[in-house]
Amino acid sequence: MASALARSILTRRLHVSARRNALSKFTMPAMSPTMTEGGIASWKKKEGESFAAGDVILEIETDKATIDVEAQDDGILAKIIAQDGAKGVPIGAIIGVVAEEGDDLSGADQIASEASSAQAPPPPKEEKAPEPPKAESAPKPSEPSSKTETKPEIPKGDRIFASPIAKKIALERGIPLAKVKGSGPEGRILREDVEKYQPSASAASTASFPQPTSSLPDYVDTPVTNMRRTIGTRLTQSKQEIPHYYTTVDINMDKVVKLREVFNKTLGEKDKSAKLSVNDFIMKAVALALADVPEANSAWLGEVIRQYKKADISLAVATPTGLITPIVKDVGAKGLATISAESKALAKKARDGKLQPQEYQGGTFTVSNLGMYGISHFTAIINPPQSCILAIGATQPILVPAPEEDRGFKVAQIMKVTLSADHRTVDGAVSARWLTAFKGYLENPLTFML
Repeated sequence: MASALARSILTRRLHVSARRNALSKFTMPAMSPTMTEGGIASWKKKEGESFAAGDVILEIETDKATIDVEAQDDGILAKIIAQDGAKGVPIGAIIGVVAEEGDDLSGADQIASEASSAQAPPPPKEEKAPEPPKAESAPKPSEPSSKTETKPEIPKGDRIFASPIAKKIALERGIPLAKVKGSGPEGRILREDVEKYQPSASAASTASFPQPTSSLPDYVDTPVTNMRRTIGTRLTQSKQEIPHYYTTVDINMDKVVKLREVFNKTLGEKDKSAKLSVNDFIMKAVALALADVPEANSAWLGEVIRQYKKADISLAVATPTGLITPIVKDVGAKGLATISAESKALAKKARDGKLQPQEYQGGTFTVSNLGMYGISHFTAIINPPQSCILAIGATQPILVPAPEEDRGFKVAQIMKVTLSADHRTVDGAVSARWLTAFKGYLENPLTFML
């Protein structure tokens, strides 16, 4: 479902068409307050196809999820300007033209042409140098056509339009881009064009630095998605700007394991799918520890340190396109079964790319659990502006001292956890207090019931 903001934007555009009885420009909507650009995942309507209120017009790809945009009124999709797969489309850029039943659609192409011209980046100044001599000898066309006639012919020395991956492959293989014919929009050279390029016999013999394709290692290039780019930017910034430090503790999970078995046996009799995970106990213990040590439930905001009253816990979820952290709200006020159900539902929406902005924006503390992959110990990067992130390792059987036993030791289920903290907001003593509280709740899980 589209966000309220996206729906209101689309609603306004369709109402403009109704008032003027004319074609209306449909621009890239802002799906969240921080969104500056987006991508077109796919159009759900074709050019000339009508739609009714409630129909999904298209899917917008943000830096975190793919969101449906619905129509609030009936209309017609007169023209698609930004095609499926378009990336980095600025907020407010024209992506299509909409109309009402009975409107004259003949002007849609003109609007698309004007939009393409207005949104095309101006050529660099130095590239205009070779053009004056040609302009003097050529007949002077009218001003509107002069802009379009220079596009098909690219004089020597002018910029060659090619995708970044096409440039990279051409450089590796020693292929001159000027001799490659582009099949993309307005002659843009794509990856396929470079890979299919076959030099003539004379060109191959006179090449200065030939690099045979067979010498290249096998590889697969994956385009960087908006989501992956955002993850890279935010985590790099976090690691560079936040003074991380790490504290680790071992937790005996024997009682959690036994209590979970009892609960799941009871729940399984009612609903086999409603079973608790170890992570549900961890989430509850995190919230209770944050209530005991609220300094850890904070954020660095520059001029102030904000301390939150509720534990809105971000849960790190791996998806095919990257990591995302949906939020389980006010965990401290919820029971284990509710925490479990909400965590599962949010994780599924995250993997399906259907999270709404309000479901992943915010959060006061993050939990990242790699225990299910057998990872015994790791450190996580803080999710700014939060102060802390907890890295959960696998629960493993380990020999521990047991003076009460005849042999002096026993096997216990031990889980190693590491708290990454921002030293600007959480001092070492605060981190130690929080981990002590967290360890206490998990080693005595019946306190959840108090």
